[in-house]
Amino acid sequence: MTSSSPDQDGASSVASRLEAVRGRIARACRAAGRAPDSVVLTAVTKTQPPGAIDAILAAGQRVFGENRVQEAQGRWTDRLAAPPRPELRLIGPLQTNKAADAVALFDVIETLDRPRLADALAAAAGRAGKSPRVLVQVNTGAEPQKAGALPEETDALIAHARALGLTVEGLMCIPPADEAPGIHFALLRRIARRNGLDVLSMGMSGDYETAIRFGATHVRIGSALFGERNTPQTPSMD
Repeated sequence: MTSSSPDQDGASSVASRLEAVRGRIARACRAAGRAPDSVVLTAVTKTQPPGAIDAILAAGQRVFGENRVQEAQGRWTDRLAAPPRPELRLIGPLQTNKAADAVALFDVIETLDRPRLADALAAAAGRAGKSPRVLVQVNTGAEPQKAGALPEETDALIAHARALGLTVEGLMCIPPADEAPGIHFALLRRIARRNGLDVLSMGMSGDYETAIRFGATHVRIGSALFGERNTPQTPSMD
């Protein structure tokens, strides 16, 4: 693992952004008639340098989201061994040939989107003797370029994953960038309710307060915590 110590100004900036985002989450929860601690903040650390990750860890953040298995291995293998152990969530698309690595590294896989991936995860979990919790990713906007099960396919995928013994906790979505997110959050909530699921991972830096109003239990925040990055990113994951 590459390590570096953030300068004092950089660490202070990350800590102040974290405090601000936590405050906005708490206010959004109160406005929705919910307990201020009813939403889990997932800090999206894709592309972030070691100093930024160390700074937000030092500020007390303990739940993190990563897009790619190999990149997460480089950033987190050593850090996960240091107490208190953070929770690591995969929030990017997963190839079936990376299922074993994902099972070994992640506590939660939020991007189960097809039966073949459920099969691969169940097989990898059986070999490893450990099984991460999973969320089914729903392509609520039926966008051809985006991962996720179509809404009409989601019930069957949940049933398939459960039959394999996977622990399906909830659902995840990434609304279309050019549409009001609320209709997509409402759709995800309806699918979750009819399947008896409690966890809704929805809401990113630009819309997490709306997501909280529609029942989000987890929000995935990147740029609001770390600032904008110049490196190319997949824009739909935080």
